Amino acid sequence: MRFTRALVPTVKEAPADATNVSHVLLTRAGFIRRVGAGIYDFLPLGLRVLRKVERIIREEMDRAGALEVLLPALLPADYFKETGRWDRFGDTLFRLQDRKSGDYHLGPTHEEIITDLARREIRSYRDLPKNLYQIQTKFRDEPRPRGGLLRCREFLMKDAYSFDVSEQAAMKSYETMRDAYIRIFDRMGLRYRMVQADSGAMGGSLSAEFQVLVDSGEDAIVACNACTYAANVEVALVKRLDAPEPAPSPLAKLATPGKKTIEEVTAFLQVAPARMLKSLLYVAAGSVVMVVVRGDHDVNEVLVARAVGVSEVFLATEADVRKATGAEVGFAGPVGFSGRVLVDHAATRVENAVTGANETDAHYTGVTWGRDYQGDVVDLRLAKTGDACPQCASGTLASYRGIEAGHIFVLGTHYSAIMGAEYLDEAQKKKPLVMGCYGIGVSRLVATALEQHHDADGIRWPMSLAPYQVHLVNVGKDQAVQAATEELYSALEARGIEVLWDDRDERPGVKFKDADLIGIPLRVTVGGKSLAQGKIELKARTEADPKKATLIARAEAVEFLERAVREG
Repeated sequence: MRFTRALVPTVKEAPADATNVSHVLLTRAGFIRRVGAGIYDFLPLGLRVLRKVERIIREEMDRAGALEVLLPALLPADYFKETGRWDRFGDTLFRLQDRKSGDYHLGPTHEEIITDLARREIRSYRDLPKNLYQIQTKFRDEPRPRGGLLRCREFLMKDAYSFDVSEQAAMKSYETMRDAYIRIFDRMGLRYRMVQADSGAMGGSLSAEFQVLVDSGEDAIVACNACTYAANVEVALVKRLDAPEPAPSPLAKLATPGKKTIEEVTAFLQVAPARMLKSLLYVAAGSVVMVVVRGDHDVNEVLVARAVGVSEVFLATEADVRKATGAEVGFAGPVGFSGRVLVDHAATRVENAVTGANETDAHYTGVTWGRDYQGDVVDLRLAKTGDACPQCASGTLASYRGIEAGHIFVLGTHYSAIMGAEYLDEAQKKKPLVMGCYGIGVSRLVATALEQHHDADGIRWPMSLAPYQVHLVNVGKDQAVQAATEELYSALEARGIEVLWDDRDERPGVKFKDADLIGIPLRVTVGGKSLAQGKIELKARTEADPKKATLIARAEAVEFLERAVREG
């Protein structure tokens, strides 16, 4: 493609609302343009990258035996009402009515629709297993669209759904998809970890995320330095460590006027945060429950929700706290608390703890688990760097930031049982289909890859995702240079190499800056000085030193570049 015929509207200034690198560079390099909050145009360069992402996903899904379908984006409300998600999705769902006042919505996900297809088309165990996937636009009314393509209201997604006769068979489908995802992200040149995750609103029994490791990521994950354990902090566990039995001190109440926070109380009483018990009140299904963790630990609300058997919990209001404890916020504690108490294992091992006395301006000291308070002992705290790995004997956890690129679930019969999606087994008995769900944010991956692959000058696309493989630049107006560039351009295209030729009548500095910004892996420059020596200049954008130039013989350039493209 010649630059003069292309649409590559590069700009110098970052968009005012851009908060991350991918948003800035995709806009400046002319890959995307904002239409509205969380809504973007893909310009020609951006669309080429998007199609590269799609192609890799499609090839690996087909290789794994999945069958491509295309489901509608405009959906009758009946299916979401059948499973209860019409109400549970809340304001995230784009809702509309047709001219006959029928309720519809734009699809945020397609579990119900694919389950309906399965219940109509799958009859027998002989029809199984099946794995159906699509690459299609989704719509979610995000309250705060941000990060360019990372958090949109309209986005492209690959979603796949497996159907099996049993949990054991579903696990095989899950493992097949896990391996396919590994191949997909490896081919894209991404650094990532597969981590244990929470199934959230999707339901199901087993879940894993593929987290691309970037400092700007909105997700927090932990991974062991000695084994394969990795998990989103929402579900990460910590090894329970034994501690010496303390010599109990007497329970005593002390005045702590105006000291509400852990920092204020520890400074006032001259104790370490690890000696404190942090007591927080949550509302779960209309009831108030107290959660107790060590003073230097944070509560994991996903684990709290699991412990009480609900999908979500909320911090109690100040009025709820006063009603439940008789004290102002900041003075709650488990001693004498009349409601349900959940206690993190580490909190039960604190020697002679300090905690709120359920009395304004007062705390207890000498608090001992089992003597002074009781509760259900469960894992409740957020894992952090330095915690002992729950899976191996010697490892410790390290914290990372990540962007979720893919998510795989074993759904079980969560949807099929509700919607009556059944098959006849060998004994001719009806049984619910056992399902799996596998998603990849296709348009999100364009931005995610860039978050990992950039420098101060612009984008550094991996070869597998780059909009073009070679960025060809001619310097000067010399006829010999023009003729040599034209010849090289034609020869490369004849070999099937994707070339963007900057044939503009611009200064070399402008061309080189745009080349760095756009980020095509190989930049080839044809200039009079090197051409006089029978050579052309090559710079690899993906090298550790992208400024390093190599001179290659003009006669060998096509074969050299073809090999460089092939080797990636």
